[in-house]
Amino acid sequence: SPGWMGQVRRRNSLLGSQLEATLYSDQELSYIQQGEVAMQKALGILNNQEGWKKESQQENGDEVLSKMVPDVGKVFRLEVVVDQPMDRLYEELVDRMEAMGEWNPNVKEIKVLQRIGKDTVITHELAAAAAGNMVGPRDFVSVRCTKRRGSTCVLAGMATHFGEMPEQSGVIRAEHGPTCMVLHPLAGSPSKTKLTWLLSIDLKGWLPKTIINQVLSQTQI
Repeated sequence: SPGWMGQVRRRNSLLGSQLEATLYSDQELSYIQQGEVAMQKALGILNNQEGWKKESQQENGDEVLSKMVPDVGKVFRLEVVVDQPMDRLYEELVDRMEAMGEWNPNVKEIKVLQRIGKDTVITHELAAAAAGNMVGPRDFVSVRCTKRRGSTCVLAGMATHFGEMPEQSGVIRAEHGPTCMVLHPLAGSPSKTKLTWLLSIDLKGWLPKTIINQVLSQTQI
């Protein structure tokens, strides 16, 4: 009967949640949830087409757009085509995340503090010193979430608190709202990737000049 099926379903979902609860601590489940919330918020911002204004445009046609989002502040949207297949870019951004400082001029160092399951990581990033930055060194603690659905890959993150990485002496702990990168193969050119990047980092007015230098070979003004 339908009632019996419902009981079985309920029992199965209960078993699933019990299993998840035993696999992860409450704190880990909280980080997983934070990562998923960051992804939902970031994709919600990207999917809302209203209110974007042009910040700058490159000679090659790449545009940087911005808008004000309630409770988040000013966000920036960058769309570029990268001369790398998606899997290669994914590997660089996710699997080799700690090597980001080698090619991203805005990141001095990035360390994975904790991995939770296959989709969630907690990271600590030390921002590279910016020209004209009078405030001093900044760092971030972020929860990052990765999801692949079909040919699309989404990497999202936002600021979090991690007890084992308290604020460092002489370093300003910067906050950032939901950020994400959406990657998918360029239609008709699978050896290239279309990258849509949402940035909402509160750097007190300092926007990173060059983003992923060698890998993306594109610049944001």
